[in-house]
Amino acid sequence: MKPTLVLVGRPNVGKSTLFNRLTRSRDALVADLPGLTRDRHYGHGRLGSKPYLVVDTGGFEPSAKTGIVQEMARQAEAAIAEADVLLFIVDGRAGLTPQDQAIADRLRRSGRPLHLVVNKAEGMERSIVGAEFHELGCGEPRVISAAHGDGVRELIDLALDAYPNEDEEVDTKGPRVAIVGRPNVGKSTLINTLLGEERVIAFDMPGTTRDAIEIPFERNGKQYTLIDTAGLRRKGRVFEAVEKFSVIKTLQAVEESNVVVLMVDASQDISDQDAHIAGFCIEAGRALVLAVNKWDAVDDYTRDQVKQEIARKLNFLGFARTHTISALNGQGIAGVLTAVDKAYAAAMAKMPTPKLTRVLETAVQKQAPPRHGLFRPKLRYAHQGGSNPPIIVIHGNALDHVPDSYTRYLERCFLEAFKLQGTPLRIQYKSSKNPYADK
Repeated sequence: MKPTLVLVGRPNVGKSTLFNRLTRSRDALVADLPGLTRDRHYGHGRLGSKPYLVVDTGGFEPSAKTGIVQEMARQAEAAIAEADVLLFIVDGRAGLTPQDQAIADRLRRSGRPLHLVVNKAEGMERSIVGAEFHELGCGEPRVISAAHGDGVRELIDLALDAYPNEDEEVDTKGPRVAIVGRPNVGKSTLINTLLGEERVIAFDMPGTTRDAIEIPFERNGKQYTLIDTAGLRRKGRVFEAVEKFSVIKTLQAVEESNVVVLMVDASQDISDQDAHIAGFCIEAGRALVLAVNKWDAVDDYTRDQVKQEIARKLNFLGFARTHTISALNGQGIAGVLTAVDKAYAAAMAKMPTPKLTRVLETAVQKQAPPRHGLFRPKLRYAHQGGSNPPIIVIHGNALDHVPDSYTRYLERCFLEAFKLQGTPLRIQYKSSKNPYADK
C-alpha cells in the first residue's frame, strides 16, 4: 500500500510547486496568486524503490466559517484525515505568521506523523531561515526550495523512512471520464454524488473549480478515473491569466480522456458555447454522453423547450446518448454511467477486416460514390486503423475525390452495422498508386 503524503499550509507557500516536483509533472496550476488551489489534487511519485501518493490541498484556514474559504478548509481536513504523513509547508521568506501557529496547533492534534517544511529558501542560510519556526513545536524545520529542488530529496527520504520498498504498481485500468461544460452547470456536484462524498468543492459560484482534478472511482467492480474540469466560458469573456490556464487544463483533460460527459443546464438556454464545447470534443474524437442537469428544477414547458433546443443546436451529436439528470439528488445518475460504459466499449471496439469490407461493399452497392469528371472513385476494401475514436482505413482508386457527404454516409453505415453508439468514427482514404503513371 502506498503511503499518502499530504501537503498542508496557508495560501501561496508553494504547495503546488512542491506537488509538481514530487510527481515530476505540471499537473497542479502554479501562479503567484493566493488561493489558486481549492480541491484536493492527487498524484503519484516515486523515490527509488518507494512509491507514494501525494495530495495537494488549498490554502488552509482552520477557523474559516463561511464562503469558499470554508469549503477549502473542509477539503484540507478530509486530506488530513486520510494522511499517512503530513508535510506542513511554511514560507521562509515571509517568516512566521499567526496563521502558521493556528495550522500547527491543528496538525499536532491530528496525531499523524508531521514534518515542518520551510520553503522558498533558495539563496538563504538554512540555519538562519529555519530558526524562528522552532516555536511551532513541529520538530526540526526542514529547509527546502521546491522551485529549485534544494533539499526535496532529503525531505521525502525522511518522510518515507518508516515505509518499506515496494514493486511498481500497475496503473488502474478503465475509462478516463472527463466531466465538461459551462461554469456552474453542476460538474463537481455530479462527481460528489457519484462518489458519495464531498470530494471536490461544489459551490454556488461560477469558476469554483480551477484545475483538472483526477479521481479514481469504482462502481459495481468497474474501475474509472473521473476528471472534474473548470467551466468553459466564451473566449471573449476569459480575462484572468489563471482562468486561461484552467481552460487549457480542461482541453487537455478532454484530449487525454476516453469518454466525455458534456453537462448542460436545463434551467438555462442551450447556448452556442455548449455547441462549441461539444464541437471540440468531436474534433478530439472522444466518445460522448450528453447529461442535461437540473431536470427536476424545471417545469414541463421548459423541458419541451430544452429538448427542442438540443435537437436544433446540438443536432450533430446524434451518435451520443442523452440523459436527463439531477446531480444534486442523484436522479438519472446510474443511466449516465451505463451510457459511459457503452460509449467506451464502442470507442474501443475491434472490427475485423472481412466484416468491414462486407459492410463497405454493401454500402457501395446501395449508393455508389458520385463521379468526379470521367472517373468514379473505386472503394476496394477496408480495415481498422485505430481506436478511441474508431478509425477505418478504406483502400481503392481515385479516393481523393470522395465528397464529404459520401464520407458521412459511410460513417453512418459502419456505425449501424457494428452498433456503435456514443462515439464518433473516422474514415481515412488511401488511394493505390498507378504503377504506370511515370511511364
